[in-house]
Amino acid sequence: MDLISVLKNNNIAIVATDTLYGILGNAFNKETVERIYDVKGRDENKPFIVLIPAIETVSQFGATLTDDNKAFLEKYWPGPLTVILPISPEYQEQFSYLHRGTNELAFRLPAKQSLQELLRQTGPLVAPSANPQGLSPAFTVEEAKNYFGDGIDYYQDEGRVEGLPSTIVRISNGEITVIRQGSISIA
Repeated sequence: MDLISVLKNNNIAIVATDTLYGILGNAFNKETVERIYDVKGRDENKPFIVLIPAIETVSQFGATLTDDNKAFLEKYWPGPLTVILPISPEYQEQFSYLHRGTNELAFRLPAKQSLQELLRQTGPLVAPSANPQGLSPAFTVEEAKNYFGDGIDYYQDEGRVEGLPSTIVRISNGEITVIRQGSISIA
């Protein structure tokens, strides 16, 4: 089975993102998301990042952007910027398995062309780093296999991947706050 089929069938895969290897799964499938939490041994209260194929995709999760916020994102996306956005109250229950009680979600529109094409075909994907919580990220597929073995349905080997983590910002009430400086410097 190829990578697109794996992900469309709500299975999970380890793939190189534009920053690190990640565990990818369908963001719209609660069981897939919960399985990734189990595989990673991730703190249940820590939301995953959602990779999206276009800025407009945030609206599918109940997030809205002002024109100014959209202009800010268009300056940095696609690229290694993660943005945390509040979720509208009418979407909070539906996506509680993603926001984990925070009522906000983290999105990134990756710059990597092959990943953009994948997202256009699969739709939004959760993409936490490929490591059990508390351990170093896997820089190779071999390291990922040592961590997860048969717990992952598909591994895509893209050699050694060592990128800087994305910069994380929160946009709330029109204000932009830098949470973590990463590969993009934002003043």
